[in-house]
Amino acid sequence: MANRYDPFRDVDRWLTGAMRQAPSSPAMPLDLYRDGESFVAQMDLPGVDPATIDIDVEDRTLTVRAERRTGEGKDVQWLSHERPAGTFARQLALGTGLALDRIEAAYADGVLTLTIPVAEEARPRKIQVAHTGAGAAIEPEARATA
Repeated sequence: MANRYDPFRDVDRWLTGAMRQAPSSPAMPLDLYRDGESFVAQMDLPGVDPATIDIDVEDRTLTVRAERRTGEGKDVQWLSHERPAGTFARQLALGTGLALDRIEAAYADGVLTLTIPVAEEARPRKIQVAHTGAGAAIEPEARATA
């Protein structure tokens, strides 16, 4: 019986092994929604030391940086290393009409929550119409009854 040689089998095996060791997505997953008069951004940052979280706003760009460190000790022999480590950053382009000076941030249970309020001048508002007529009030027409 003859063995068939498949040149792609070894390459496929090598790539599969390499992909298991590489982090699946180093980016911070994000949920963004509007809640009343604020926008809320929630980013997953499990295992991040809150002291490493840095948030900046410059030229209507919000930047979030955070760091997750690897296992302790220099003599570590990894058996599986799927969780990404290092410094991560994410930028959000902010539109006009937001109160950038009132952004609030909270970190709980591995989730960073940013609350970005809508600026007062950008909120919709009702304008009352004043009636200043010199005429008499208009009354409904009387219906003839038979």
